[in-house]
Amino acid sequence: MIKAITCIRRKPGMEVEAFQEYWRGPHAEIVTRLPNIKRYVQSHALLGGYRKGDLIYDGIAEIWVDSVDALREMSAGPAYDAVQADEENFIDRTTMALLLTEEHVIKAEPIPEDPVKMVEFIKRKQGMEVGEFQRYWRDVHGPIAAEIPVMPHYIQSHLLLGAYRDGKQPAWDGCAVTWFASVDAMRESLKYEAYQNNVDDVPNFIDDMHFIITKEHFIV
Repeated sequence: MIKAITCIRRKPGMEVEAFQEYWRGPHAEIVTRLPNIKRYVQSHALLGGYRKGDLIYDGIAEIWVDSVDALREMSAGPAYDAVQADEENFIDRTTMALLLTEEHVIKAEPIPEDPVKMVEFIKRKQGMEVGEFQRYWRDVHGPIAAEIPVMPHYIQSHLLLGAYRDGKQPAWDGCAVTWFASVDAMRESLKYEAYQNNVDDVPNFIDDMHFIITKEHFIV
């Protein structure tokens, strides 16, 4: 199964609350008319994250489909044209990033009720081959991060190799997604040795990383 992650920033001058309301309401209804969707989740940045200014993204949309062919079929019809046209009403389309990914479940304990979800956007270490980066992230770093006790669920989304065809350099090499019972539980994770081990390993394979803390909204 393929997961398409769309990284979104709101239209300049639009209030965050108005952006979130439109995205979850009128726009979500339009997106659900697309063919082949197996699952559709919006993750909206928490309002508290804006205390110090705007974030790198205001949220992400995740859509799961069976295959790349199913995704191509989805983007070929009038329903997709309607989605793109409606994006002009609330999204700064010049800053959007689309990541076509494959999920790797690293830790699969039950997700708490009403959790917070951290989404980290990752750029691999300069000069590191994509295959080696993905192997290291999944097989070496993944188990290190999974030791953090208050983090019950952890998924890595790796870009499909086709994203690098013909020398292309995507905006990000993947997303790490983790769930916590609350913002306080997320802060508590910083106290553990396992968290420090995670931080210490990051320079071995990552050059740049940004994150947003979000609330999930399940649409489909």
